[in-house]
Amino acid sequence: MLVFSACERPASDSRVSYTIPEQPEIATGYTEKPGWAFTEFAVAAANPLAVDAGYQILKAGGSAVDAAIAVQMVLSLAEPQSSGIGGGAFLMYWDGDLIHAMDGRETAPAGANETLFLDENDQALPFSQAVNSGLSVGVPGTLAMLYSAHQQFGDLPWADLFVPAITLANQGFRISPRLSLILQNDATLHLDDIARALYYDENGDAHPAGYTLRNPAFARVLERVSREGISAFYTGDVARSIVQRIQNHPRPGTMTIDDINRYPDQDFNREAMCTDWRSYRICGFPPPSSGHIAIMQMLGIMENLELPIEALQDGHPSAAWLHLYMEAARLAFADRNKYIADPAFTAPPAGSWNSLLNPAYLAGRATAVGSTAMGEAEAGDPGTLGSVFGVHPMQPGKGTSHISIIDAQGRAVAMTTTIESGFGSRIMTDGGTGLSGGFHLNNELTDFSLTPRDGRGRLIANRVEPGKRPRSSMSPTLVFDRETGELLVSVGSPGGAAIIHYTAKALIGMLYWDLNAQDAINLPNFVNYNGPSILEAGRFPPEIVHELESMGHIVFERELPSGLHAIQVTPDGLFGGADPRREGIVAGE
Repeated sequence: MLVFSACERPASDSRVSYTIPEQPEIATGYTEKPGWAFTEFAVAAANPLAVDAGYQILKAGGSAVDAAIAVQMVLSLAEPQSSGIGGGAFLMYWDGDLIHAMDGRETAPAGANETLFLDENDQALPFSQAVNSGLSVGVPGTLAMLYSAHQQFGDLPWADLFVPAITLANQGFRISPRLSLILQNDATLHLDDIARALYYDENGDAHPAGYTLRNPAFARVLERVSREGISAFYTGDVARSIVQRIQNHPRPGTMTIDDINRYPDQDFNREAMCTDWRSYRICGFPPPSSGHIAIMQMLGIMENLELPIEALQDGHPSAAWLHLYMEAARLAFADRNKYIADPAFTAPPAGSWNSLLNPAYLAGRATAVGSTAMGEAEAGDPGTLGSVFGVHPMQPGKGTSHISIIDAQGRAVAMTTTIESGFGSRIMTDGGTGLSGGFHLNNELTDFSLTPRDGRGRLIANRVEPGKRPRSSMSPTLVFDRETGELLVSVGSPGGAAIIHYTAKALIGMLYWDLNAQDAINLPNFVNYNGPSILEAGRFPPEIVHELESMGHIVFERELPSGLHAIQVTPDGLFGGADPRREGIVAGE
């Protein structure tokens, strides 16, 4: 049992007595995972330290939401390239009776507008320049949303949930091989003075795997938030330090103290989108997430197609099945790129986002699928407003993580959390502490279209506007038995726009091909963004590629490092899977 210093000791009545676990050295690349079976509770996340924090909170009697908060705080520290308190998140929560969707998406500052990413010639900045700037930072939402979730669904005191992250930040944790490699390969992070001092040695080399990293500035910020609540983040020194770092960047942004002060003054609750598919009810996040709509469009379109009997062969989908999937994906992404945006600013077609999931509409879309690749698909028209919007160009995004938790009472979390690109905007702040380290600020505003109009001069629905939430691909998903209403699955993934495909793959594997969570996650990845068909490198035999090419597909083989996590409810209890492409695990009892 560790001994807490004065600044990190839990309150005398705390139910959390945190012990730093042994840190396994998990290699990068593809590492086989066994899948994990439990009878009481389970937590799955992208870093073993974060998983253990959630496990210890559940052991202490915490709810699934309590555990998710503890996991997120440790991920902010140990997997900083992917998520953190300087970013945003979507939380899906099943309380045993009702489904709750909570929106912690970042917002554009009041001073941002549709010309935010245009240069003096009204041309879009190169994407990397837009990312690595103060322009790209949205007002962080993760902490405010989690605080609201805790007020509604937490069992343990708020302060207890920060004990693991504060302890690790003060006493140090060993850098994982994955984090060290990402740090070494990042071309621009070292240009930030705080990041350079924290992650790199005097020669500019990233600290190696196994190096004990301490982050006292992050610990100090969390100590204040744990004692004072989120006002410690959204006002005072922390808020001022965020604004100072953004406005003093060589390419400064527009964020002000008022932008940060205002963020918590809102209702974070949204209405989940639930769609029936086969014998299941699949529930996901509404816009500004495009994830649920795109996933269910793909699944719904494929229900109207004659699927091959031998869809899964030798551990990978057949070429015939992949052809139909890729065609359905083209159609779904065409709609996504035209219609999906923040509903506070953009009206849905035909007055409802469910118009895009109407069975008759999807049946009509399916008629476009033939025996050969259709090329670039056009968006459909589910109703009024169909011709108003322009087409959002494809833009990359990678820095995200996913958490799935089911607690001893059967309550469940699916939370996808992000700072957008790896290490976000490459801007760190010490939170005004004056200590070493700190936390990363997101580049979420580059999830907006960098240009306000498409090539035909039509306004793009997902353009920058003051106070607007950028469109997201995050797809936290809960699955229920359609007849009984019983919870079956919590699942999600990081991966930018590929999140949609990774989550769809896991759902298809578990619900259609009757695989367990681990085997479904292990399946090779495949994506199409309404362009070339991309297969996970080294996971498909050459004949699959040749057969797809013979059907007219342009095929690329690329690394597709998903980070899927899933927990299934089984007759024997719970079964969890973690992606072999990353270092996550599942823990429980």
